[in-house]
Amino acid sequence: MFINLSNHTSTKWSVSQKAAANIFGEIVDIPFPAVSPHITSQELDDLVLEYFNKIQEYSDAVVMVQGEFVFTYRMIVLLKKQGIRVVAAQSERKSVEFVDENKNTCRESVFEFIRFMEY
Repeated sequence: MFINLSNHTSTKWSVSQKAAANIFGEIVDIPFPAVSPHITSQELDDLVLEYFNKIQEYSDAVVMVQGEFVFTYRMIVLLKKQGIRVVAAQSERKSVEFVDENKNTCRESVFEFIRFMEY
């Protein structure tokens, strides 16, 4: 089982990223929560525990956690304490900078999946 706890649904992943995740089993998307910048530390811990309990509904899972930094850190620490494998997607950013028709400087980035790396 591969749990994707992020804002990036697996339906939009590249073929290579889906194939890498499928090595661990079926992909399950759990949308990353909206974390308010006004949340207290206790409220954040409660939110982490709520999502940890959702993850616990699945057995023998590898979990990719990517999102708001403090939530992500606390979730990774909790998952690892329970012996659950946690990974992050490693990608290469390919950027192109250009000037649009209104003379605005713009940058477009494409992230090319490389692999999952375990924490």
